[in-house]
Amino acid sequence: MRREARPLNTRERPNIIQFICHDLDRHLGCLGAGVRTPHLDALASQGVLFDTYCCPAASCSPSRGSIMTGRYPHRNGLIGLAHLGWKLHDEERCLPHCLNEAEYETHLFGVQHESARPERLGYQQIHNGDGRAEAVSASVAGFLRQRGAGSAPFYVSAGTFEPHRPYEQEGYAGDDPDEVQPLPWLPDRPGIRADIADLNGLVKAVDKAVGTICQALDEAGLAASTVLVFTTDHGLAMPRAKGTCYDPGLKTALIMRWPGRFAAGRRESALLTNCDFLPTILELAGAPPAEGLDGRSFAALLQGWPYEPRDHVFCEMTWHDQYNPMRAIRTPRHKYIRNFGRRPLVYLPLDVWQGRAGREVREEYYGSVRPAEELYDLQHDPGERRNLTLEPTADQAATLRELRERVQRWMEETDDPLLGGDVPPTPEQEAAIRQWGEAN
Repeated sequence: MRREARPLNTRERPNIIQFICHDLDRHLGCLGAGVRTPHLDALASQGVLFDTYCCPAASCSPSRGSIMTGRYPHRNGLIGLAHLGWKLHDEERCLPHCLNEAEYETHLFGVQHESARPERLGYQQIHNGDGRAEAVSASVAGFLRQRGAGSAPFYVSAGTFEPHRPYEQEGYAGDDPDEVQPLPWLPDRPGIRADIADLNGLVKAVDKAVGTICQALDEAGLAASTVLVFTTDHGLAMPRAKGTCYDPGLKTALIMRWPGRFAAGRRESALLTNCDFLPTILELAGAPPAEGLDGRSFAALLQGWPYEPRDHVFCEMTWHDQYNPMRAIRTPRHKYIRNFGRRPLVYLPLDVWQGRAGREVREEYYGSVRPAEELYDLQHDPGERRNLTLEPTADQAATLRELRERVQRWMEETDDPLLGGDVPPTPEQEAAIRQWGEAN
């Protein structure tokens, strides 16, 4: 039974550590993946583990921009990769800006991918350097041990490059390809197995880094006063995941722990978007709510208080290393995708295209054109294989009309740039497109 809601006492304002890694999906042992993640499994047993936490775009910068602003990518301006010239609108306020005003100290350790200029994001201190998980966690641990308890509250974003491709890297203990657990949405082929094996080595490094931070929190006496968040930006850099609007691209890991405030070992199935992250953190921090957001706080859900669940989230893609315009809506039961233009059946980002898994499916995915619309019944078809727009029943046709109209209305209400036609590339994006063509 949910407890009656009560406001947070501002004297209880927690420290906040957000550990965010690249391209992880839900590839953790505690979420059923075939990889050993003992530290993250332990964290999940101590906090809240979310089953249906979705990114609004399966692309690094757009997803992270939504985490930072609480707004969908085409609303905040970050509709493509930050290092290829895409930017947040000048007026966009980010989470560190809001927490600065709430008298938090704000720190960035490791990598971010929301801006070519990290200072744009509002952090008071930027401790950039080596973005490897081992180095980032060591820096955060040193900060925590030096700081100790009793200081003003702080927000730390700790970003690691792992498990971004390339998967084949020295210094990581991968698995035996013959022993890995296949991915349920991909065929079981040698190149895919080899990629999974090396991916697992990178994920283990992330897991170890989380363990390092947890140990430092305990040693510094800060664990009980700190909300520790583990998350990622989007799905694995694998075919039919990153760069798509399918669930392997959209569903992401989220674990949140606050000892004594969040019930340990809970698993929540509520549908969420990472646009909800900013308003949630602001509420937990006792900060004033931000205006004009697409997200809404789920702090009540975390604390076992009454909470009205979402009935949908929107999803989108515009630019990655190629133009890939899509808009979508996901409900607890259905997924509707609207595709723009004649594009390959399944888009493969360059790092996936060039990888071993990508080479296994290139011909299949680039041998035909995607349909204009897709509709999936996630209850009966969680793998999103049967496109119901092709031969819908009467009920399915009614669902198709409803979701199509909701996406169209959302695009109109948010001044979606796709309504005006194709979105042109930045100069940096044009150079990347030429490079992509030369490489392939």
